[in-house]
Amino acid sequence: MASILDEYEDSQNTARPAQHRSRFSASNIGIAHSGFVNARLEEEKPIFNKQRIDFSPPEKINHFAVCNNQLCMSLGRDTLLRIDLGKPDQPNQIELGRKDQSSVYKLFLDPTGSHVVISLSTSECLYLNRNTQKVRSLSRWKGHLIESVGWNKLLGTETNTGPILVGTTQGLIFEAEISASEGSLFNTNPDQYFRQVHLLEEDGDTAPVCCLEMERGLESKCFIIATTRKRLFQFVGKVAEGSEQQGFSSIFSQNQDLLPSFQEFPVNMGYSEIAFYTSKLRSCPKAFAWMMGNGVLYGQLDYVRPDSLLSDVQVWEYTESIDTCKPLSIVLTQFHFLLLLPDRVKAVCTLNGQVVHEDVFPEKFGPLRKMVKDPIGGLVWIYTEKAVFRYNIQREARDVWQMYMSMEKFDLAKEYCRDRPECLDIVLAKEAEHCFQNKRYVESAKCYALTQNYFEEIALKFIEARQEEALKEFLLKKLSNLKLSEKTQITLLVTWLTELYLNRLGLFEADDSKNALFVETREEFHSFLSNPKYKECFYNNRSTIYDLLASHGNVDDMVHFAVVMQDYERVVSHHCQHEDYGAALEVLSKHCDVKLFYKFSPVLMQHIPMRVVEAWMNVGKKLDAKKLIPALVNYSQIGSTQQINETIRYMEFCVYQLGETDEAIHNYLLSLYAKYRPESLLWYLEQEGKHSSDVHYDLKYALRLFAEHGHHRACVHVYKIMELYEEAVDLALQVDVDLAKSCADLPEDDEELRKKLWLKIARHVVQEEKDVKKAMHCLSSCNLLKIEDVLPFFPDFVTIDHFKEAICSSLEEYNKHIEELKQEMEEATESAKRIREDIQQMRNKYGVVESHEKCATCDFPLLNRPFYLFLCGHMFHYDCLFQEVTPHLSSYRQAKLEELQKKLAAASQPAKNRQRVKEEEAAAGSLSKGQLSREQIKSDIDDIVASECVYCGELMIRSIDKPFIDPQKFEEEKLSWL
Repeated sequence: MASILDEYEDSQNTARPAQHRSRFSASNIGIAHSGFVNARLEEEKPIFNKQRIDFSPPEKINHFAVCNNQLCMSLGRDTLLRIDLGKPDQPNQIELGRKDQSSVYKLFLDPTGSHVVISLSTSECLYLNRNTQKVRSLSRWKGHLIESVGWNKLLGTETNTGPILVGTTQGLIFEAEISASEGSLFNTNPDQYFRQVHLLEEDGDTAPVCCLEMERGLESKCFIIATTRKRLFQFVGKVAEGSEQQGFSSIFSQNQDLLPSFQEFPVNMGYSEIAFYTSKLRSCPKAFAWMMGNGVLYGQLDYVRPDSLLSDVQVWEYTESIDTCKPLSIVLTQFHFLLLLPDRVKAVCTLNGQVVHEDVFPEKFGPLRKMVKDPIGGLVWIYTEKAVFRYNIQREARDVWQMYMSMEKFDLAKEYCRDRPECLDIVLAKEAEHCFQNKRYVESAKCYALTQNYFEEIALKFIEARQEEALKEFLLKKLSNLKLSEKTQITLLVTWLTELYLNRLGLFEADDSKNALFVETREEFHSFLSNPKYKECFYNNRSTIYDLLASHGNVDDMVHFAVVMQDYERVVSHHCQHEDYGAALEVLSKHCDVKLFYKFSPVLMQHIPMRVVEAWMNVGKKLDAKKLIPALVNYSQIGSTQQINETIRYMEFCVYQLGETDEAIHNYLLSLYAKYRPESLLWYLEQEGKHSSDVHYDLKYALRLFAEHGHHRACVHVYKIMELYEEAVDLALQVDVDLAKSCADLPEDDEELRKKLWLKIARHVVQEEKDVKKAMHCLSSCNLLKIEDVLPFFPDFVTIDHFKEAICSSLEEYNKHIEELKQEMEEATESAKRIREDIQQMRNKYGVVESHEKCATCDFPLLNRPFYLFLCGHMFHYDCLFQEVTPHLSSYRQAKLEELQKKLAAASQPAKNRQRVKEEEAAAGSLSKGQLSREQIKSDIDDIVASECVYCGELMIRSIDKPFIDPQKFEEEKLSWL
C-alpha cells in the first residue's frame, strides 16, 4: 500500500514538466532510508532567468558589446550609444561622423570598459575612450578589416590598453597599443604602434582570425590562443621584463620553424567563436568552449602541461535541428555553455553534455543577432535589431551534485551540496553503497556513519557480509558523531565496540602469524578505552566492561582498563593475587592513594618489607603512620628479623624526621625498643625529655612495659618524670647507688622529702652494703643529713672512731647556729625599741587648721562638718572622704564598711529607743556581752576610710590604670552626651 508521501510525490511528478520532474525525483533518492524529507513548498526559480530590457532603440541595433557594466551598441549607420549600467538613466549618444557608405563591422570593448575599438566595413578603425566624447581614427590600422582583439588584462588601464593583439580577416595578427592621451606634437594619433607578429593559415591559404585570447601566468609566461574557422592555435612563451613591445613577437617567432600547436576539425561553417570561464576577477580562465563547424569543443585549461593548454577535452556535436540553422554565438559559465540559435537559446551542461534548458524567443522581436557575456558582472546579454534581453544566472551549482553523483565523482558531489544536508545525505548514502558493492567495506562504513540511514539496517548489512572491521569503523564513526547528551546511544555503542575489540584480539592472539595485527589492535583498543570523551560512560558502566573483559579472560586489558578508570584497588589486588608484589607496590607508589596503602600494606610488608618501608618514607606525611601500626604489629610479632628491623626503621623515621607526636606511635616504638633494641631505649627516653609535658608516650604504659621486660633504669627514668621520687630511689637502689643519689636530689623545693630520700640511701648503704665509709660519704653529699640521723642505722658493734669527724663537724654546726640565733634576737629587740619610740613621737604630733580652710573635694569650708587632716596637708569632710574612697575599695572592704555603718547607726539611736531595744534583747536573752562600743565602731571605720590620704596614698596609685568611665556604662554615658 502506497504511503502518503509516495502519493504526494506521484502527484507532483505528473504535474511538473519533464525537466523539473527529473530533477525533483532525483533529489528524492533515499527518502525511504534517510532522516531528511525534501518537501519543496515553492517551485524553485530556473537557473537561467530571462528578462527583457525596457529599451526601444530609435534605430536598429547593428552591434553590441558589454564589459565591466559598460554597454556599447551601434545604432543605424552612424550612431554609437554608451550606457553605464550603474546609471542606466543617463545614456550617452555619439555620432561617428561618417559621410561615406561605411558601416560598423564589429565593436570591441576592453575588460575595464574604458576603450572601444570600432571596426568599419571600409577597413578603417575608430577609437573612443569612456572619458571623452571624441571619436578618433586609428590611422595605422587602416587597410585592415579587424576581426578580433586580444586585450591585455594585466597591463590595461583606463588611459592605456597596454600591448594588445589584433586579428584581421586575412589571418594577420598584429601587436598594437592605444593611448587615450592627446599625444605629442609629432604624434597625435591614439595608436602608439601597429606591427605584424604572425600569420595564420588554413589549408595553405589565409583564414580570418576569429578569436584571440591572451593570458599572463607565473614566471613571465604568456599564453595565447587564436582560432580560425576550423583551427585552434596555441602559443606559449616567456616575455622578458620591461620589453612588452617586443614580447609577443618573440613568442610567435619561437614557432617559425615548426608549425604552431593547433587542433583542426574538418567541418567549416565560415566562422567560429571561443568562450572562456574565469572564476575570479583578474585570474586566468579555467575552462573554454569553442563553437566550430560540427559541434562545441569544451574542456579545462591546464597551464602546467608542457604539450597543450587544453585538458579533459570533450565534443558536443550539433543535433539535426542545429545543423539546419547554424549557431550564432556561445557563452561559457561554470557548468554550462549557452548556444545562441536564430530563434532560441540552448543551455548544455558541461558535466554530462545534456541540454538542461531551452528558451524560444518570440518572432515579433526578429532573429537573434548576438550573445555576449560580461566577464566582470557575469550577466549574459542577447540582442536583436529591436530588443535587448538579459539572463540572470542563479544558483547554477544547485543540481551539480546529482551529476557528479551519477558520474561517481562523490568528492565533487559532496563539495557542491555541503550547505544542503538532505542532498549531502543522499550523496553519502550513494557513495557508501558504491563502496560496499566494490567490496571497499571500510570506506563504505565511514560513509554510512555520516548518513541518516537506519542504524540497524546498516549494521546488519555488515554483519551479514561478515565484515567486523568495517562494522567497527562504522560504530566508531557513529559514536564520534553522537552528542554527549545521548547517553543511552553512547552506552550501547561503547559496549558493542568493546565486545568487537575483544573478539578481534582473541582471534589475532590465537594466530601467531598475526602478532603485528594483535599489537596494533591492542594499542587501538587501549586508545579507545582511554578516550576522555567516553570516560563518563565507561565509569558508569565499568562493571559491565569488567564482566566482558573477564568473560574473554583478558587480564592485561582488564588491568589497563582499571588503571584508566583509576580503579587502582583492583589493579593492586590483581598483582597481589599473582604474587607480583613489586608491581603492586609500583602502582601504589605511582598514584599515592593512602587508602590503598592502608589496605595492602600488611600483605606487602610480609613479602617485601624493605621496599614497602622505602615507599612509605617517600610518601612522607601523606600517610597516617598510626593507621599502619596494625600491619606492623602483626608482622613484627610473627615476622622475620628483617621485618622487625624495617618496622623499627619506619617508626624512627616517623618520630625523628617527620616529628610525629602521636602517643600511639611513640608507645609502639617504645615497645619495639623494649623487646628488640634495649640499647636504644635510654637514648630515646633522654631525647624525649625529663618533664611530663615534654614526652609523647604514655608514662604508665611505659612503666608497665619496662617492668615487664626488667628495664630498671628505664623505670627509674619514668618514675622521675612522674615525680614519684620515693619509688625512683627504691628501684634505683636495686641498680646503682649513684643513680639513687641523682634521684634524691630532684625534689629541690621539698627539703623534708629530700632528707627522707637520702635517709633511704644511707640506710641501704649501712644495712645492705655495710659500708661505713660510703655512709659517711652520703653525709658529705647531702647537707640535710646529720650524724644523729644516721646513727640509728648502724649496728651496735660499730666503734665511735668511724664517726669521730662527723660528730665534731655536727657539733660545730650546732654551735654556729646558736650564735646566729642570738644575733637575730638582739636585732629584733633593737627594732622593737625603735618602733615604740616612733609611736610615742607620733602621738604628740598635731596640725593647725585655719578658719578659712576648705575641703579638698567639695571646696566648702572645712570647719562646718566633721573632717580629717592628713600629714600631707590634704583635708576632707568626713562624708566627702567616705564618698571618694568607697568606689576604690574592694568588694570585701565595701561590705565590711557597710556593716560597720549599720552598727554605728544602731548605736546612735535616741536613749529611749535604745533603752527599749536593750529591754527587748535582755528579755530575749540575746544581748551580746561583746557588743562593740560606738567609739570602737568609729575607729574601725577610720581604719578603712582614713588609713591614708585618698590623693597621695597607695589607693590613688592603684587607680591610675582604671578608666574614668566604667566600660560597662560607656555606651550609656556616651548617649547621655549626645
